Amino acid sequence: MKYFFPFSVFMLFFICCTNNTIKKNAENHIFSDAEKIQKNKVGLVLGTSKYLKNGTINLYFKYRIEATVELFKNNKIEYILISGDNSKVDYDEPTDFKNELISQGIPEACIFLDYAGFRTLDSVVRAKAVFGLTNFTLISQQFHNERALYLAKKNGINAIAYNAKDVSNKYGIKVTIREYFARTKAFIDILFKVKPKFLGPKITIT
Repeated sequence: MKYFFPFSVFMLFFICCTNNTIKKNAENHIFSDAEKIQKNKVGLVLGTSKYLKNGTINLYFKYRIEATVELFKNNKIEYILISGDNSKVDYDEPTDFKNELISQGIPEACIFLDYAGFRTLDSVVRAKAVFGLTNFTLISQQFHNERALYLAKKNGINAIAYNAKDVSNKYGIKVTIREYFARTKAFIDILFKVKPKFLGPKITIT
C-alpha cells in the first residue's frame, strides 16, 4: 500500500509528459484553415464508425467527411486514402467513408482504401510501408491528428495535418479522457517499436 501513492504520482506525471510531448511535436504541422495548409498528393483520413450505438450519425465521422471534401475541392489533396477497421464482415469503416465521399462529389478513382487500419499506429505506418507514402496530410480531429503526427514523425514520415471540426465537450468527454491514455500508449509503442498487426503487398496510389 505504501508504494501505491508514489506509483500513482509517477503515472500521472508520465501521462502529462507524454501529452505535452505529443502536443509540442504537432506545432507548425497542424492546420485548421484550408487556405493556409500546403498541398500534398494524398490525404490520409483516419477512420471511425459512421453510427453511434444508438443509431445516430457519429459527428466525428461527419466532420471528417466535411474536412476531406473541403481539402479536395480546394485542390489541397489529389487522392484520398481512407484507413479504418474492417475486422468484421458487418463493420467496414473505409467503405462507409468511401460511399459518403462519393455522394459528396469525390470521384471514386481518387479514393483508395486501407482495410487494416485497426489503430492509428497501423494507419500511419501502413501508409508508408504498404502505400509508399512518406509525405501526406492527415485528416481527423485535432486531438487525434496530434497523436498521429507524433507516430508519423517517429516512423520517418513527413506529415502535416488538417483538423476536422471537433465535437462539443459533452458529446466527446469519453473520447477526451480516453485520448490521454491513447497518447501514453503511443509513446510506449514507439519506445518498444511496435509494428502494425498486418502489412501486406505494396499498393501504389497514382
